Amino acid sequence: ASLKRNSLGQIKDAVSISKRPACVEDRAIPGHWEGDLIGGSKNSYIATLVERQTRYVMLIKVANKDTSSVISGLIKHT
Repeated sequence: ASLKRNSLGQIKDAVSISKRPACVEDRAIPGHWEGDLIGGSKNSYIATLVERQTRYVMLIKVANKDTSSVISGLIKHT
């Protein structure tokens, strides 16, 4: 509750996924990626990237769930 009160943990100027362009939604053009972070046991994390047209999936083990660790892991992998 205190995070919400102080506007912490929220994305500023967030745009809803329902507002994405039609060309992304119909998967007609390759190159649109979706990412997510999965947390496992013992503080283990996997970043996922999925290309929307081909549904090609990349799974990247990352050291931590903080932004710099995830970005670093994604850059090293790609």
